[in-house]
Parts: sequence; C-alpha cells; structure tokens
Amino acid sequence: MRRDQPAVFGVDDYTVRLASDQICGLNGPMHRSVRTSRESDVPEILALIQDLASYEREPDAVKITVDQLRSALFGDPAAAYALVAEVDGEVAGFALYFLNFSTWEGVSGIYLEDLYVRPEHRGLGLGQALLTGLAEMAVSRGYARVEWSVLDWNQPAIDFYRRMGAIPMDDWTVYRLTGDQLRRAAGAG
Repeated sequence: MRRDQPAVFGVDDYTVRLASDQICGLNGPMHRSVRTSRESDVPEILALIQDLASYEREPDAVKITVDQLRSALFGDPAAAYALVAEVDGEVAGFALYFLNFSTWEGVSGIYLEDLYVRPEHRGLGLGQALLTGLAEMAVSRGYARVEWSVLDWNQPAIDFYRRMGAIPMDDWTVYRLTGDQLRRAAGAG
C-alpha cells in the first residue's frame, strides 16, 4: 500500500462508530468520516494547525511549513501520523499523533499532539470519532495507552475528555527544554 492511500484497518477505509450509532462516512447526508491522512491533505492539516494555534492564543507560534509537515507525515520514516475527519468531502478536523513507549508496560502507546475540529463542525461527533479512532487503533495494536496534554484554561476540551473517560494525570508536570535552554543543556551555549 502506498503511504498516500488510506491505511486498511479491516475495511477499505477507516470507519468509526459514533455515539449516534451512525458509521462515519456511511450514513446520513453529511457523510461524517474519519480516515488516515493522505499527502493531499497536508495543506488543510497545516491550516487546521494554524487555526488551533489561534484558538490556543498563540497565532504566531506556528513555524512548520507545508514541506516540513509533508516530510513529518509521509517521509521515510514518518515522524508523526494523522487521522482526518471529513464533512461532505472536506477536511473538518484532525488528530496528529506519534508513538511513544512505556517502559513499565513494555509496549508502545499513542501520544496525541493535536486534536482539532473547525468550530462550524463541532457538535457533530467528529472530535469523539477522532479520539475513538485512536483508541481503537491502540487497542487493536496492543498499545498501552493514548495520552495527551491540554491547556489548563481549555475547559471545553477538559469536559470533552472527561466525558470520553480520560483521567487527568494530576501528579505529573510537563517539562520542556527549548531554545537557549536546550542549547545550554546540549553544551552548545
């Protein structure tokens, strides 16, 4: 299978059962669907990343280019992967993820870097379908978990994740080395 074609997860295209008991992409006039990303989706995924950055109050923080994103998602090896949600054949949301590894469990997991659905398509179950797709992928592949970070002020997302059954890791704090601190830690500054 070519990397620009949808991955096969037991059917010709990746489908997710929604809470409304519709199957994405099969029932109803609005054709809700979740599938693996294709190279042709890269510009739309980048636009969604920029929308997400604006929503997260960091509109100027996005530095990635279309070529960088294409390389990350479709290079050999790929650094990350994405699912997209479509409405009427247009990309309406995405979940960008990569694999991590649990030394305690001894198996991989999925780290969800970004989950975003355009405001005009919210309330259709697309965010749930994307997260359900990742959960189904993790279970079917024997992964230990799906995890992610959420901004403390993003109460709508926190409420959504809790409704999905996610548990906050309140005992953990995220640390990051970047910029000058990263260079100093590497001995270059």
